[in-house]
Amino acid sequence: MAIVKHEKYKTFAEIRHPLIQHKLTLLREKSTDKKRFNELVTEITLLMVYEVTQFLPLTTCEIETPLEQYTAPTLAAKKKPVILPILRAGLGMVDAFLSMMPNARVGHIGLFRDEDTMQPQLYYFKVPQNSESRHFYICDPMLATGGSAIYTISALKERGIKNLTYVCLVAAPEGVAALSDAHPDVTMYAASLDRQLSEDGYILPGLGDAGDRLFGTK
Repeated sequence: MAIVKHEKYKTFAEIRHPLIQHKLTLLREKSTDKKRFNELVTEITLLMVYEVTQFLPLTTCEIETPLEQYTAPTLAAKKKPVILPILRAGLGMVDAFLSMMPNARVGHIGLFRDEDTMQPQLYYFKVPQNSESRHFYICDPMLATGGSAIYTISALKERGIKNLTYVCLVAAPEGVAALSDAHPDVTMYAASLDRQLSEDGYILPGLGDAGDRLFGTK
């Protein structure tokens, strides 16, 4: 099975497909350069999208094949889903989603951490109007403490948006536990549940700072 459930975290699942695990190893490698890092984030996300969208509802439509009329399956959603990257690292996952769902809408949420309170602060938020019935896929390569994810989901719920899925590449147990406690109705997917957080809040073994590695800022 590609999806592994964890009894401790009822709404969390790892997608442990061999190709994902191999590419994740390359992503973690310190020597992987910026270009290849970006490519690997896209490739891993693309493989994950197949699994995280498995519960999209279907209906049927009438089509004509070269041989006959056919009642064929088609996506049932009346409104297009929304891909919501958490800026800035989440941007690296957007193209993979759009390659599978080209008609999806893309929102953006920007957060920074207050150095005194260590709490996330909002500096940008933009999603399509009348999104209450849309399904949102929240993207961020790393789920560390869970603070940004919790804030993002709370902000969406305050606006009446409740159909939410959180997608990351690597997650720390501390972040998964915090997000599970804060939003037990939101399903989380990761390519790996890593060992722990370091004292300064980095995921171990992790992959470093995803934003810096994606954009070459360190």
